Amino acid sequence: MKRQFVYRSCLTLSLAAIIFLLFSCKGTTYEAVYPTLSDGKYDSEFPYRNCSEQLEDIASTLVKLDVLVFYKTYAFTLDSKITLDQITGNNKLDELASSVDVFSESVGGTAVTVQYTDNNIAFLSCAHIVDYPDTIITYFPYPDDNYVQLTAIKARQQNSISKAPPGGKLEILAIDRRADIVILGKEVSGPKQNNIQVFTYPLGNSGELEWGSFVYIMGFPLGHAMITRGIVSDPKRIRKGSFLIDAVFNQGFSGGPVIAVRDGVPNFEMVGMVKSSAAVNKFYLTPENTDKMGEISFDEPYEGKVRITAEKDIQYGITFSVTTEMLIDFYKQHSRGLKDRGYSLDAFFGLEAK
Repeated sequence: MKRQFVYRSCLTLSLAAIIFLLFSCKGTTYEAVYPTLSDGKYDSEFPYRNCSEQLEDIASTLVKLDVLVFYKTYAFTLDSKITLDQITGNNKLDELASSVDVFSESVGGTAVTVQYTDNNIAFLSCAHIVDYPDTIITYFPYPDDNYVQLTAIKARQQNSISKAPPGGKLEILAIDRRADIVILGKEVSGPKQNNIQVFTYPLGNSGELEWGSFVYIMGFPLGHAMITRGIVSDPKRIRKGSFLIDAVFNQGFSGGPVIAVRDGVPNFEMVGMVKSSAAVNKFYLTPENTDKMGEISFDEPYEGKVRITAEKDIQYGITFSVTTEMLIDFYKQHSRGLKDRGYSLDAFFGLEAK
C-alpha cells in the first residue's frame, strides 16, 4: 500500500509540473509552435487565435458610400450636323436637340472613417466611386465622326453615407483620379454618434508584403457588410502603385481596407485599399426600348429595333489594391488644403510629430 501511494503522489506532482510549465511559459510555447510569429514580417498563415472582436472594431469604422448622379441628355440628328463648337457654352440646346431626356446612374462603394470631431467627419475611399464628368459627348460613327450624336450634362450629384451624422453636405475634399484616391468630408452637428468609429490601427507598409501574405478585406459588396480573406501575389507590382490579391471581389468593395497581421493577432495593420477587379467587356444585342420588355413575346422572333449593350464581366479572384505608399503621398500633397478646412489626418496617416 505504501509503494502504491508514493507512485500516485509522484504521478500527481509530475502532471501538476507539466500544467504549470505550459501556463507559465505560454509565450514560449506559441513561439515554438508558431516560430514565424516573431519574425517582424507580415504573417502568411491563418491567425492562430480568435480575432472577431478586433475585426468587429474595424467594421465599425466603415461606412457604405452611395452616389446618385442625374444627367440631362440632348440627342441630335445627323442631318442637323451639330459640331462640338455649336454646343459648347450653348444655353439653348433644347432648340437644337431632336429629343431631350433625363437619366440617372447610381453606384455604391466603401469608405473608411479617418476623422470624427465635434465639427466634422472625414472618409477615405476610391476616386472612381464619386468621380463623374460634368459633360459627356458622343459622336456619330465614321465617316460622320465630326458631328455630335448626343451630349449629356450633369445636372446633380448626391453623395451619401450610411450611419451619417446630421450636418452639412458630403463633399469631395481632395481627389487623385490617377491614383484612384479620394477624401470626403462634411460638417457635423449635435453630439457624436457611437455607431461610427475612427480607424485607429496603424497604417502599414505595402512594400513589406510578400508572396503569400495573408490579408482580410472588408466592405459593402452589393450593399452588404462583409469580410473576406485572401493572399498577396506578385508583390513586385507594388512599385507600380498596386498589388494583387486572390480575394473574391464584387461591386461595392471598392474603397474597403486591406488588413494584414504582423507577428500574430491582434497586430493588425492597414496595408492598402481595394480598388477594382479584373474584368472583360461583353456585348449584347438588346431591344432599343427596355421599358417595354413586358410586351415582348419570348416565344417569337423579335423584329423591333435593337441596340448594342456593353456589360463588364468580373474575373473573380484577381483583385487590385492601392498601396499605402500612394495613400501617404496623396495625403502629403493635399494636407495643407485639408488642414485649412479643418481636417487634420496626420494621426491616421502616421505623420504625427514624435
